[in-house]
Amino acid sequence: MPKYRSRSGKFVVSGVSSDAHTWNLVFLQLMLEERGHEVVNLGACPPDDEVVAACVHERPDALVVSTVNGHGHMDGERLVRTLRAHPDLAELRAVIGGKLGVDGAADRHVDALVAAGYDAVFASEHGLEEFADFLRELRPRRRAPAEPVA
Repeated sequence: MPKYRSRSGKFVVSGVSSDAHTWNLVFLQLMLEERGHEVVNLGACPPDDEVVAACVHERPDALVVSTVNGHGHMDGERLVRTLRAHPDLAELRAVIGGKLGVDGAADRHVDALVAAGYDAVFASEHGLEEFADFLRELRPRRRAPAEPVA
């Protein structure tokens, strides 16, 4: 297994609420962990409020949304708008990739998803390589220490 030089970051990986596929999420988790990152994988079909709550609690460097059912453009847009509406998450980096529509036009939904609030959309046949480039350029954010529990 190849080793990668990377600045360690923390990621929340999630599907969209209507997508029951998990293989893509496991693949992304392994890809990120192989590069030395910490991953919180929310799994398939998480409600939007669960994704938002996890991002507030975990304070990740980025939210990575993956979908393969073809409805990612609808669910993903709603999710990122909900995320951006939360005051603690307005600046969180968020990316989405996978099969975003059912019409076969890989880039058809990119502009709308970026306008809704995603920092990057990986929808082309080279999406995985583009995501790897994103990871290489990522600078982990400094997180304030968690408050001690009394």
